[in-house]
Amino acid sequence: MSLRIALISPVWFRVPPDGYGGIEWVVSLLADSLADAGYDVTLFASGDSHTRAKLVSVYDEAPSLQIGRSIPEMYHALACFERAEEFDIINDHSGLPAAAFAGLVETPAVHTLHGPLDGPIAPKVYEQIARVAPKVGLISISMNQRKPKPDLPWIANCPNALDLSVYPCQPHKGDYLFFLGRMSPDKGAHRAIAIAKETGLPLKIAGKMQDPEEKVYFRELVYPHLDEQIEYLGEVNHGEKVELLQNARVTLFPIDWEEPFGLVPIESMACGTPVIATRCGAIPEVIAEGSGGIIVDDYREMSGMIETADEVDPLVCRHYVEENFAPKRMVADYIAAYEKAIAR
Repeated sequence: MSLRIALISPVWFRVPPDGYGGIEWVVSLLADSLADAGYDVTLFASGDSHTRAKLVSVYDEAPSLQIGRSIPEMYHALACFERAEEFDIINDHSGLPAAAFAGLVETPAVHTLHGPLDGPIAPKVYEQIARVAPKVGLISISMNQRKPKPDLPWIANCPNALDLSVYPCQPHKGDYLFFLGRMSPDKGAHRAIAIAKETGLPLKIAGKMQDPEEKVYFRELVYPHLDEQIEYLGEVNHGEKVELLQNARVTLFPIDWEEPFGLVPIESMACGTPVIATRCGAIPEVIAEGSGGIIVDDYREMSGMIETADEVDPLVCRHYVEENFAPKRMVADYIAAYEKAIAR
């Protein structure tokens, strides 16, 4: 009998999202891929979502303007747990409250961590969840993500994947540098600007700027540098993002934090554009030798690696992503995790 699987998406953005929403992209791909593989999948997401799974919602539209408030998040997750007996396995992607709630039901549950485990709060909360809900298995999206707390009840490691049909490869070398990411010191748009100024190359910047801290960062460290050379395009939709990736000379990923995974590098390489990234977080798991990507120890080295990136065959980038980050592999990883949780 096919597994009856419940997936809980974050509630703040529709599935798949219009623009920003890396977790929602992953959940969308997982839900559709599991459904296509013949599994009985129910997706708990906002009512404006589109999925090949059965859709259940408590909000007709994603409550994006309430992002960060606990009540919408809990209301959304509890809708799934009220129906727990209908499923063989529950896979939560929505955050900490649902990870704790999962310990209250008899149905086996796993919780995928999409954020970092560093900082003063998250590690302690997950330790508490492990004590009060010991049956809930945790799924990492990279092995590096586990480093702060390797002894949590990890049940599987399931790296993210891409729907490669919506990331067509364009074996074409553009003339501009590209930065894609939210406006945050961690992501490093200001470091990409420094590389552009050093090389004299045009830079296109795209990314989310909604939260107050993102607006402050943009106002202080990005906006003063905008001119004919350096352009901010705002939060682009998927089609615009893909076109920008396809036509870039190279994508810069100058992060300075413990990135749990990093979708932008594989998005770029899927489109045939090499990426230069700093050696932080899970980047060495995402970009490997022969991938078409380049890893540097300091973002200041990026300007000297652009000509090296020019030598990369776009099809090498594409093939690497096809081999390592295709939906079929992610589905197999998750099904193995679900079966392990059920067996426990």
